[in-house]
Amino acid sequence: MSDWPDDQAGGRGYGRGSGNPQPDGARVMRHVQRGGPGRPAGPPPGGVPQQPAYDDGYGDRRGDGQPYGDARDEVFEPRTPRQGAHGQSYDSGYNTGQVYGQPAGAGQGGGAGRPPRGPRPAPNWRRRIKIGSITLVSVLLVTSVATYFWADGKLKREVDLSKVIERPEGGAGTNYLIVGSDSREGMSDEDKKRLHTGSAEGKRTDSMMILHVADDGGNTMISLPRDSNVTIPSFKGAESGKLYPNQGRQVKLNAAYAEDGPELLVRTVEYNTGLRIDHYAEIGFGGFAKIVDAVGGVEMDIPKGFKDKKSGADFEAGKQTLNGEQALAFVRTRYALPGSDLDRTKNQQKFLAALADQAATPGTVMNPFKLYPTMGAGLDTLIVDKDMGLMDVASMFWAMKGVTGGDGKSMNMPIAGTAGGNLLWDKAKVKQLVNQLNNDDKVTVSG
Repeated sequence: MSDWPDDQAGGRGYGRGSGNPQPDGARVMRHVQRGGPGRPAGPPPGGVPQQPAYDDGYGDRRGDGQPYGDARDEVFEPRTPRQGAHGQSYDSGYNTGQVYGQPAGAGQGGGAGRPPRGPRPAPNWRRRIKIGSITLVSVLLVTSVATYFWADGKLKREVDLSKVIERPEGGAGTNYLIVGSDSREGMSDEDKKRLHTGSAEGKRTDSMMILHVADDGGNTMISLPRDSNVTIPSFKGAESGKLYPNQGRQVKLNAAYAEDGPELLVRTVEYNTGLRIDHYAEIGFGGFAKIVDAVGGVEMDIPKGFKDKKSGADFEAGKQTLNGEQALAFVRTRYALPGSDLDRTKNQQKFLAALADQAATPGTVMNPFKLYPTMGAGLDTLIVDKDMGLMDVASMFWAMKGVTGGDGKSMNMPIAGTAGGNLLWDKAKVKQLVNQLNNDDKVTVSG
């Protein structure tokens, strides 16, 4: 376009590299040529067009006569000169890929003058596995201990066997008296209606069993029909502490529980059998149904269908999964069965086998979302004696599972006949049975 006036473009000014004490005049700004002869005005194909170089007269020198970007400069990297529109070289300002302030290739070593980094060492898998194993074992140990104290704290130790008087001598193994009561404690009116339990006050025994856990295997489960004819012996009142003499009263076995609770029931069983009871465990209607629901139901194979309005039972023949409500109806039914109470005890044993098997499957034991609800449902309503610990409960459960699963013997108390609607025990067979249990001998007596 135009140059600055010539009279101000001379060497009279002062500035960098000038010896003239007078100020510099106006400088000439060269015309930037956008095109030229034989050169297209637009950008070249495939890239950014090269820009023409120009010299502003001072911006390309540092004052010592050396241009910026000179090889002696320790700060800036050398740049590749290019040709401008008039054949003049210029600095494009683009870096060549080096990091400012250090020579090419120095970045890989962490800095100028440092050697390149070597390969990363291989991971020590043995050490990692060891640490992981220790961590896993620690977590499992802490969880197990916490679970133990949580479960042990849920046990209701309400039965005091020290109040039972005139007890027989103990034998080999451990004897549990397992009772299913008709307690409706904690049940709402809706629950009572749904489970067909009625609203009777107090508690009565609905099922009773002796579980003998042998020291060397061969466990035995013996059902005690609630209609068994027994003698109420002398006893000390569980609450009053009063001593009641033996009056020779003949009653149904479940009447002992109704009269003075678990302590009198234990005393009566011991007196009429001669077998010492080591531990007592009781569960009510509501707790039983909750356990069944917690494990997701129990599969049963019912050979012949039956109905019972009192218990609410309505079953067809064949395999089916029973929920809590149906399971309770199944184990309570007796009026619809030919053998009444004797057939009911068989159904109870059969169902306990299936329930124990279901509760001990990996799907329940290894699944905390099933295991803890199942344990909670059972322990919340389980009443035991004061000396019974969580390990005793576990031993009882595994023995039940073994017996009902075929590893042992399950039977009814030997019956000799009836009297006034009550079942009479065969005293000779009962004595033989007790001797075999006390000696941990194989039980050969039939029910």
